[in-house]
Amino acid sequence: MEGYKKVMIVGMLMAIVVIGPGGPMVAHGQYTFCRVPADGLMACKPSVSGDNPVDPPPSECCSAMAKADLKCFCRYKDSGLLSFYGVDPKKAMDLPVKCKIVNSFHC
Repeated sequence: MEGYKKVMIVGMLMAIVVIGPGGPMVAHGQYTFCRVPADGLMACKPSVSGDNPVDPPPSECCSAMAKADLKCFCRYKDSGLLSFYGVDPKKAMDLPVKCKIVNSFHC
């Protein structure tokens, strides 16, 4: 479960990075990262940042994370940029449990 949580942290980081110009991929006219559209990833940010995170995470966030290519996220798990982008690593690690995502992948 710990490895899976780390993967989800990376997903939150990519939510911030993908929004900027030059995101890694465009599919159906929308930036995506690891098969997750940017708007789905951004839906998770209120649940992993700030002093009063949204709990439970919005359904859009959980739906996006459920479709993620977790192997892809593993490539970014040791990024270390989460705090820089306003993502609280502890809150991000709690996201899979809060979204009740049962499919996991250990990096």
